[in-house]
Amino acid sequence: MTQADIERKKSWRQAISVYGRPIMLAMLILGFASGLPLMMVFSKLSYWLRDVGIERSTIGFFYWITISYTLKPLWAPMVDRLSIPFLTTALGKRRSWMMVAILGTMIGLIIIAFSDPSQGLWLTLAGAFILSYSGATLDISIDAWRIESGPREEQANMAAAYVLGYRGAIFFSGFGLALSSWTNWTVSFCVMGLTMGICGLLVLVMKEPAHAVRLQTAGGFGRRVADAIIEPFKQFATRLGVWIVPVFLLVAFYRLSDFTMGVMASPLYSDIGFDRAIVGGIQSGPGLFATIAGGFLGGLIAYKYGVLRAMFIGAFITFATNGAYAWLAATGTPDSIGLLGLVISGDNIAAGFVGTVFIAYLSSLTDPINAATQYALLSSLYALINKFVAGFSGVLADALGYVNFFLLTAGYALPAAALVMFIMIKGTPAAKGLVKHDAGAGAA
Repeated sequence: MTQADIERKKSWRQAISVYGRPIMLAMLILGFASGLPLMMVFSKLSYWLRDVGIERSTIGFFYWITISYTLKPLWAPMVDRLSIPFLTTALGKRRSWMMVAILGTMIGLIIIAFSDPSQGLWLTLAGAFILSYSGATLDISIDAWRIESGPREEQANMAAAYVLGYRGAIFFSGFGLALSSWTNWTVSFCVMGLTMGICGLLVLVMKEPAHAVRLQTAGGFGRRVADAIIEPFKQFATRLGVWIVPVFLLVAFYRLSDFTMGVMASPLYSDIGFDRAIVGGIQSGPGLFATIAGGFLGGLIAYKYGVLRAMFIGAFITFATNGAYAWLAATGTPDSIGLLGLVISGDNIAAGFVGTVFIAYLSSLTDPINAATQYALLSSLYALINKFVAGFSGVLADALGYVNFFLLTAGYALPAAALVMFIMIKGTPAAKGLVKHDAGAGAA
C-alpha cells in the first residue's frame, strides 16, 4: 500500500468522523430554519392556492415573490458589516441577524395563516412578501456563519448537514400539509410559525464564529460605502479573470431543472387527485431516508473525488429524477401510491446530492472576509435565472402538458453537465474553487 493510499484511507475516516462534531448539529438546525420559510411559500402555499381554485398561471407568477432570494446582494453588505444595537453586543453579528430574520419569518407565516386567498390575494401576498424577504436575510446570515465556522476542507461535510436540515424542513412542511388536511390551513401555518420560534431559541445556544480581521479603510463615508458594496464583487473579477463567464454560467444554470420542476410538483399531485395526507406522509417518511442518503453521499463523493466531479454526477441524477415526474404525469392515478413514493424519493436523493455539492462549490469560491456578500451574490445569481424561468412554469405546463413539461425540465440538466466538464478539464484553480484565501486581512 502506497503512502497516498494510506492518506486516502485516513481522509475517509476523517470525512466520516467530522459528522460527529457539534457544529454539524448546528448546521442541521440552521438548514432546517433556512428551508422552512421557502418551502411554505414555494410549495405549501401553492398547494393552498390550487385547492381554492387559483389558476396555475397565477400560481406560477405568485412564485416571483421569492425574487427576494435573488436580490440578496443588495443588502448582504449590510448584514456583513452593520451591527444591530444591543443584539450584536449580546449575541454577535451573525446570530443577531439570524434572530431578527427569524422573527420576520414568524410574522409572515402568521399573516398568511389568517388570510383567505379565496376572497383575495393581497393579504396573502403581504405575508408571503415578509416571509420571503425575512427568509432571504436569514439565508445571508446562515451562509456567512457556515463559511466562518469551518475550514474549507469541511465545507462539503457542513453542506451535507445543512442540506439534511434543509430537506428536513421540506419533510416537516409535508407534516404541515397533512395538518392542513386534518384541521385547516390557518392551524398549519401557525404551527410552522411556532416552529421557527423554536429554531430561534436553538440559535441562542450556538457558538458565534470568529470573524475575519477587516483592515480599516482610509477615506470618508462615500469611500467606505463604495468599499463595502463594490470590493466584494470586484474580488471575483480579479480572481477569476475570463473564467468568470463559464463559472457564473454554471452557477446560474446548475439548479435550473429542480427549480422549474418544483413549482408544478404540488399542482400535479393535486390534479392527479392524491390525498394531501398521503403526499405529506411520503414527503415526511420515505423521502427522509432518501434525502439523508443523497446528502451524505454527495458530501463523501465530493470529499474523495472533488466537488466538480460530484457536480457532474449530480447533473445526471437530476436528469433521471426529473424525467420520473413525466412518468408519474403520464401514468399516475390517485391509487398510484407506490409510484408517487418512488418519484418523490428519487427527487429527494437528487436534491440532497446536488444541494450538498453545489453549496460546497459556491463556498469554495468565496473569501471569508466578505463571506455574506459574496455567497449572497453567487446564490442570487442562480436564483435570478431559475426563479424567473420558474415563474412561467404554469404557462409552460398549460401549453405543453405535464408530461412534456417535466421532460423539458429534465433536459435542463444536460447543459449544466457540459459546463461542469468544461471547467473541470480546462478551468483555472480559481474557477475550480481550489484557491485558498487569507482570512487575516481585508478591506473595511
